[in-house]
Amino acid sequence: MANCPAVHGGYPSDYVAVSIAIFAVILLIVRSSFPFLIHKVPSARGSAFWIPVIQVVASFDFLLSLVMAGNFLKYKKSHWWLSCYVWAVWVEGPLGFGLLMSCRIAQAFQLYYAFVKRRLPPVRSHIFLPLIVLPWIAGAAIIHVKKPLNCRCHLQAYWVIAVMCLHALYVAVLVGFTGAIRHIEFRFDELKDLWQGILVSASLIGLWVSAYILNEIHDNISWLQVTSRFILLFTASILVLVFFSISISQPLLTQISFIKRESIEFKTMCQALGIPDSGLLLHGEQAVVIDPNEPLDKLLTHKMFRQSFMAFADSCLAGESVHFFEEVHELGKIPIDDPVSRIYMARHIINKYIIAGAAMEVNISHRSRQAILSTTDLTHPDLFTDALNELIQLMKMNLAKDYWSSMYFLKLKDETSVRSNGYEMEQMSGAYSFSARLSCVNAIDDPFHQDHFSSGSSQDVHHPYP
Repeated sequence: MANCPAVHGGYPSDYVAVSIAIFAVILLIVRSSFPFLIHKVPSARGSAFWIPVIQVVASFDFLLSLVMAGNFLKYKKSHWWLSCYVWAVWVEGPLGFGLLMSCRIAQAFQLYYAFVKRRLPPVRSHIFLPLIVLPWIAGAAIIHVKKPLNCRCHLQAYWVIAVMCLHALYVAVLVGFTGAIRHIEFRFDELKDLWQGILVSASLIGLWVSAYILNEIHDNISWLQVTSRFILLFTASILVLVFFSISISQPLLTQISFIKRESIEFKTMCQALGIPDSGLLLHGEQAVVIDPNEPLDKLLTHKMFRQSFMAFADSCLAGESVHFFEEVHELGKIPIDDPVSRIYMARHIINKYIIAGAAMEVNISHRSRQAILSTTDLTHPDLFTDALNELIQLMKMNLAKDYWSSMYFLKLKDETSVRSNGYEMEQMSGAYSFSARLSCVNAIDDPFHQDHFSSGSSQDVHHPYP
């Protein structure tokens, strides 16, 4: 250990670098949890939730391993868990940088199958991710057995070449998947984040190699080791923040500003994709007379009835089926010649309603569920038809019978009547042209100025004249 200058840490620059790394981890945690804690966005299930969480954990492991293996802190390695083989080999490799790269490759793999193959990946993420981490585990095990590390936790030259080849292999795989989907016109930031991740990982590998070469050539210069490890940890802290991406797993979260909190509304997938007439009922929309004898699926196509029926179903804690109907109905508005938007919407519906353990999992048969999950075309117009028919039958037998005698239906009839009368008054007032007479008259001086000319007033149903 006497021949290893600057082995022990404790330099002022070391503590500055460690402080930057701690700040980066805190900022990363805040950034990843911001939509859920501040805007109360419902968390997703499955890989859409766990892959970003694993990215945060892997980022923390990676920075912590650099601190412990890079001798930033002044301590004696008197315990086995403080050795270089724990931090520089296992934590930095399979649990750190290797896990980060594997998460990004898993995300690129999902995008490739969804938007190029137009189907769900044949291997689930909870199986695919451990498989692509296996080479890192195998490499760490070999290094642990051979013990080629020196007193500075550095590998010998031929070991460095092998390790860099493993790093380069994962970057090349990520480049391959990204190149295969570069022609897709994504609606969010997926492609940009993939290229950004490639640039970040390649830069970090280049910096690590440069620092290694300088330290091995000039191993007797203490300030060079101190400076190089400061630059390495500082750059890694910045790159970890840049590398993190949630747009691939949960693209809707990219619509939430990290800086501005005021007047921010969490968009639905329908609104984010620009599907026409999605969202709330417009004030000027003509009401439709509701006939209980009409088929339920036809009634649900009317927005006023659907919203009323949905409110009733939610009050019964059984609103999943109506929400599913609405989103499938919105999917039907996307033209067939826009496959990217249809895939976005189909994936959203599958993740929210179809997969096991989904946030609003619907009660459909195993046959229908598997038919959706194993589809070979996510853009098919009849993808959810069988599941929708099953749910409509369930709603007819359960919710519909109680709805017609509920206060929700009575309120709907009143609103329909008011809206119909208001619409007729607007049509009647539109039949006369008052523009010529009122063009030179101010509203406050006009004796005939009435509230019924302002849209949205609840007095539309009253006659404006005494």
